[in-house]
Amino acid sequence: QVQLVESGGGLAQPGESLRLSCAASGSILSINVMGWYRQAPGKQREMVALSTSGGSTNYLDSVKGRFTIARDNAKKTVYLQMNSLKPEDTAVYYCFADIGTMTRSPYGYWGQGTQVTVSS
Repeated sequence: QVQLVESGGGLAQPGESLRLSCAASGSILSINVMGWYRQAPGKQREMVALSTSGGSTNYLDSVKGRFTIARDNAKKTVYLQMNSLKPEDTAVYYCFADIGTMTRSPYGYWGQGTQVTVSS
């Protein structure tokens, strides 16, 4: 059983920073893509930042230069450093990972979501 456990959400004022973490656990053989999506009320879920096992990264245009994704493969953990937060960053942030296990080919797993609220 694979689990993704997120932490680090909360309330921040505009211009402040937050750091999200997501740790994968279970009988994991491989993790290719790890990253973050978000969903604001009344909007579709959107990709925020992704990191591949080869080191490539991809960001939503509106967060480029403000957010940084990093991963620790040994700890099976991905981080999202969010700087210069804006009210429009307010959303539930979901961890995503493409994980292969002993009993299942690579499959996309989701965390439970963590709320990020940016407000003065």
